[in-house]
Amino acid sequence: MHAYSVHDAKTNLSRLIDEAVHAGKPFVIAKAGKPLVKVVPIDTPDPVRPIRIGFMKG
Repeated sequence: MHAYSVHDAKTNLSRLIDEAVHAGKPFVIAKAGKPLVKVVPIDTPDPVRPIRIGFMKG
């Protein structure tokens, strides 16, 4: 897991979030060399299609 300074994270936040989401790579944001937060992608289930009962009924 890679650690970024607050300044680097601010500068590259969009790219870091894209990496976390698409590549599944969490990262840490540190200040003065001390880890502050860990950014981890959320596992979201595939959306469930609602069951439409009777929509083909005549």
